[in-house]
Amino acid sequence: MIQLISFYLFAALTILSGAMTITARNPVHSVLWLILAFFNAAGLMVLAGAEFIAMLLVIVYVGAVAVLFLFVVMMLNVDFAAMRAGFIKNFPLGLLLALVLLAEIAIGLGAVGAGGIQLGTPDGSAAIPADVSNIKAIGHLLYGKYLFLFEAAGVLLLVAMVGAIVLTHRKRGDVRGQNVSRQIARRPDEATVNMKPEVGQGVKL
Repeated sequence: MIQLISFYLFAALTILSGAMTITARNPVHSVLWLILAFFNAAGLMVLAGAEFIAMLLVIVYVGAVAVLFLFVVMMLNVDFAAMRAGFIKNFPLGLLLALVLLAEIAIGLGAVGAGGIQLGTPDGSAAIPADVSNIKAIGHLLYGKYLFLFEAAGVLLLVAMVGAIVLTHRKRGDVRGQNVSRQIARRPDEATVNMKPEVGQGVKL
């Protein structure tokens, strides 16, 4: 009974958070609703017995992607009027894409109702033993059979991160750099001293 209540609770909160993500006017609020949707989706994965997927949702999506979205939205000077104007301008294209996706979902549901596709007969070689959890089984595959592909994916992500830093890094000429040696060699008489001036007077350097 508690599992059924938890399922309906997580599912309802996921749907509500997803709806609030696309309807909230403030982009920061949208990202926060998105984080809540990820957390509830992770709860659904735990109920389904997919602990590894739940961990990925929390660590990767909430801990990296959603937080990155939040920092980008808060740090960039976003022109909300231009965003709304662009939304109205691209509304017909968005509506067309939505109709295409809706048609694909309908076709997929019809295909599921017609029966699954027989891709082959399993030989039992990839079966998980009863005493091994999902996380242990996935870890055994990632760091065993697919170790090279896993490491290659990590190297590609590292190269992409370094490339993004190199492409976006620019040396600003309007910002004066910090001279550490000059700061260390500064004499006490060169420092700014508060002389407790009277009203109408300034600060003596």
